[in-house]
Amino acid sequence: QVQLVESGGGLVQPGGSLRLSCAASGNIFSIGVMGWYRQAPGKQRELVAAIHSGASTNYADSVKGRFTISRDNTKNTVSLQMNSLKPEDTAVYYCNAEVFTSLTRSLEVWGQGTLVTVSS
Repeated sequence: QVQLVESGGGLVQPGGSLRLSCAASGNIFSIGVMGWYRQAPGKQRELVAAIHSGASTNYADSVKGRFTISRDNTKNTVSLQMNSLKPEDTAVYYCNAEVFTSLTRSLEVWGQGTLVTVSS
């Protein structure tokens, strides 16, 4: 099967930075879109940023100019650089990927989540 393992969450003060990383492993033929979602307490999970295999990106309006998503296709990893963090960025962040296990078969895979807390 396929797994996504996240790392890099933690506690940071407002205005600070964190970098999240996610590595895919398992039966991988190729990976399509990769992304980061977040879910704050009492709120629905929302898309933060996504990056396609051709490197095109899209971001939630709330993080544009502060967050940068990137990927390394040779290592099957995706990262999220988060700068100028705000308390409202506090959430559990989840990695997501469209993983092809063959030319015609794909899975949507989720990581286990990593907590980001922005607080003084």
